[in-house]
This record gives sequence, C-alpha cells and structure tokens, in this order.
Amino acid sequence: MRRNFLAAMAAVTFLGFFGATGARAETVEVAGIKFETVETVANTKLQLNGAGIRYKAIFKVYAAGLYLQTKANTPEAILADKGPKRLHIVALRDIDGNDLGKLFTKGVESNATREEFVKAINGMLKISELFANKKELKKNESFTVDFIPGTGTVVSVNGVVQGDPIKEPEFYGAFLHIWLGKNPPDSQLKEKLLGGGQK
Repeated sequence: MRRNFLAAMAAVTFLGFFGATGARAETVEVAGIKFETVETVANTKLQLNGAGIRYKAIFKVYAAGLYLQTKANTPEAILADKGPKRLHIVALRDIDGNDLGKLFTKGVESNATREEFVKAINGMLKISELFANKKELKKNESFTVDFIPGTGTVVSVNGVVQGDPIKEPEFYGAFLHIWLGKNPPDSQLKEKLLGGGQK
C-alpha cells in the first residue's frame, strides 16, 4: 500500500514538473533580447518564423522577430498569407525617431513598385509621424506592427496601441518589403526573418 502511494506521488511530481515545463513559453534569444516562440494576434496563435539583428556597419541597431500562422521561407509565401502577422522590433541602442521614419520610407521606396509605394504613402506618413512625435526609441524599448485581417495594420509602442489602424490592406506587404524585398537594409537579417540559421 505504502509502495503504491509513493509510486503515485512520484508520478504526480514527475508529471507536475514536466507539465509546468511544457506549459512555460519557449523563447529564442537574439542579442540578449528574448522572443517568444508563440504570440497571439487577433485570437490567432502565430509562430516565430525567424529573428535576427539589424546591423549598421559594426553596430547593432535593433533585434527583429517575424511571426506568422505557418512558417515560410520565401517573401512570396509570406506576402501571400492573408492571415494575421506580427513584426516585433526591440532597440539595441537609442534610435532617433525622425531617422527611423525616414528609413522606413526609404526602405519601402527601394523595394516597392511605384503603384505599391503610392498605395503605402498614407500608412508611411502615419508611421513617420508617430515616431517623429516620440522623438526617440530608447535602448530596450520596442514596437510591434501587427496585420489584422478586416482591421488593418496596428502599431504598438512598448505594448501600447498608437492611434487608429492603417486600413489600406496593401500597406503591410509594402512595409514588410523593407526587410524582405530585393534591397533590404541588412541581407543577413532578411535571411534570419525567413527562418535561415534558426535553431
């Protein structure tokens, strides 16, 4: 009887330990920043497709993670996915807000057709104004750009939603092209976001 009781207690302890371990969200660490492997956007669970560092010369500027419903390793597959998406960026150094807005605009312009750029202008103006008003994204501060079907693009800074959604459906694809297009600012980051080199 006592032996059965002890065996049962051991089983409960074993299952409890590994159940708790399994329930704990896993993370991927990039430059000291932890990205959850699963995030929820619009009641939909998204997987971390890839994460990496944006370098400028030898300096680390920010860490970025891309979340999708289904993992994909080409820009075409990612842009063809009409479901929710998330791009999460964490500053690794202080970044001037005006500079960030200008870099986003330049990135879209460098990777979009003229027609795509025209459709994205309204959204780019909103994002540029948002970061210009913030003036500076300080080290370890973050922002998230979510695509929510039927709602549009929702921008959050440090977890707080900023303004109204950007309703133009074409905007999010043009915005992702900054990192996933033919002329990304950092080709190694593009590879990481596409799942390259992920453990």
